[in-house]
Amino acid sequence: MVLQRGMNIPVWGWAGPQETITVTLNKKSCTTTADANGHWRVNLPAMKAGGPYTLEVNSKFKIQNSELTNNNSQFSIVNSQLNIKDVFIGDVWLCSGQSNMETTLERVSPQYPDELDDENQMVRLFHVPYQTDTHEPCADLRPTEWKPLNRENAWKFSAIGYFLGKQLQREKGVAQGIIESAWGGTPIEAWIAADTLAKHYPTLYRQTQLYQNDAFVKAQQQAAALANQRWQELLDKNDPGLEKFTQPDYNDASWPVVDQDNLLPERDEWIGSLWLRQHIIVNKEHAGRAAKLLLGTLYDSDVTYLNGQRIGSTGYQYPPRRYQVPEGLLREGDNVLTIRFINKSGKPYFYKEKPYQLVFDKDDVQLLGRQWKLQMGAEMPHNISHGIDLQYQPFTLYNGMIHPLTPYALAGAVWYQGESNADSGSASDYAPLLRLMMANWRQAFERPELPFVIVQLANYREPSEQPQNTGWPVVREAQRVVAKEDAHAELAVTIDIGETVDIHPLRKKDVAERVALGFERLLWNQRVTLSPEIINAVPENKAAVCTLSQPLLKEGPLYEFEVAGPDGKYVNAEAEGRGDRIVIRSSVSQPVSIRYAWKNNPIRANVYGKNGLPMSPVELRIEN
Repeated sequence: MVLQRGMNIPVWGWAGPQETITVTLNKKSCTTTADANGHWRVNLPAMKAGGPYTLEVNSKFKIQNSELTNNNSQFSIVNSQLNIKDVFIGDVWLCSGQSNMETTLERVSPQYPDELDDENQMVRLFHVPYQTDTHEPCADLRPTEWKPLNRENAWKFSAIGYFLGKQLQREKGVAQGIIESAWGGTPIEAWIAADTLAKHYPTLYRQTQLYQNDAFVKAQQQAAALANQRWQELLDKNDPGLEKFTQPDYNDASWPVVDQDNLLPERDEWIGSLWLRQHIIVNKEHAGRAAKLLLGTLYDSDVTYLNGQRIGSTGYQYPPRRYQVPEGLLREGDNVLTIRFINKSGKPYFYKEKPYQLVFDKDDVQLLGRQWKLQMGAEMPHNISHGIDLQYQPFTLYNGMIHPLTPYALAGAVWYQGESNADSGSASDYAPLLRLMMANWRQAFERPELPFVIVQLANYREPSEQPQNTGWPVVREAQRVVAKEDAHAELAVTIDIGETVDIHPLRKKDVAERVALGFERLLWNQRVTLSPEIINAVPENKAAVCTLSQPLLKEGPLYEFEVAGPDGKYVNAEAEGRGDRIVIRSSVSQPVSIRYAWKNNPIRANVYGKNGLPMSPVELRIEN
């Protein structure tokens, strides 16, 4: 494992009541006595980076001698020792949030083919397993362990954590410990302690009290599982395509042809199964060869067949489809690719801007066609399952996945979350909730100045030419404001590295580099410059003039600016950058406030500081 350098190192555990515990590391020892419940803790003194060491835990306890023995004394002293080897002193980082923090190295591997086989014994990875509790903070985690960084251990680990650990170890020359505690789709309130929410957000607190009856929760979960099972049984029973449409010699000549980007133009919704087939011509050179089928990303779940053989399936929309084609399956001439879509909401579609191709090797690719033959499967009613997912409830993840880590000594925390709150209608509460969460964790980890780097939400969804005011820019502004007002927090701006069609953009190494810069400024070098900021905005001849904290990387026309007058209605504006100034002009004769990149996906946003980092989206009043 890795323990934190430069500060006291808490070590704690459980023993028999009144056991004497001695903990030794690097020739430093502390002794304590377990309390009446067997709980104990010591604080080892601060140490410099180094290792590997052995952490020794010795205990002494009394046992009552049996009357059948010849021992004349009433008690015997028993010694027990636990040795934890290969312990480094270095820096430890907690990486938490929802799915973008959880996104694995495997998911982003096509983006970084040259970074996948690194090994570094000085970087250790610790994955916190999923765990919820609606009643009280958990004392311990589910079974897990520290692992050294290599491809096998990192493949299903946070890509941001992987890149962050490698970079900081290279730059600082000391061991790095990365703790990943994240769960996709979860709201910020799930990560805040119950007593904090009870005091500040009692309605949220009471929301989880509904689920504090274990029998009720179990019954609801069983009912949901049965409903899902029954829905799937009826779907399969009524689908005419099973074991028929998948056959390579099935005659699909009568099936209508549809475009990949518009499968069901006459339908707003299709619940059930839908079959697509495409004939692929493979030449003699490629026949019989193993390959990888890239099917981009699909909505929602799929089962995919090639020449009648099932080669892959995915149960929900987000994972990229990368299916292995075994050697000998592809034949010269006609090959049939069949996809069975299964949808419980919306209607099936292919994500745009994703790869759809057969890959034989790096430079040998055969693109799929854009036309598919389509046939309805079984149309179904909406799934009646409405199970209880406790990870979405307030304070359940704090109880299960944060509290058991405390008071482990940390160098800092990375927080990448907000998508769920942006889409749930609770965006306006995000800033106060984020402040509460940070204060909550600082208290729990016993470090009032625990550094945070907050990763701002990336650009996502279809671009808009007109002003928008959705939850996404509101959450981004909350993240910016909270980081700005907190002396021990920084913002990692990612507004330029998102993807229009994917809520999980691949450029996680860029995110890790910006996070590392934030910690560099917080912990080691305050002269480091991060994203440019608007220092002030003043009126000038019916225009607004902004002064930046650093010169622009590129002068000239700037985009995604808006201006509002006294009525508060924003309109598009033209902007020009020179040096460290931006002049903004619009049809508003009396500008009162400006916005920059205030959209789901401000695709044209192009304000970069001289250091190459993008400016954060911002809403700002103009000074009089």
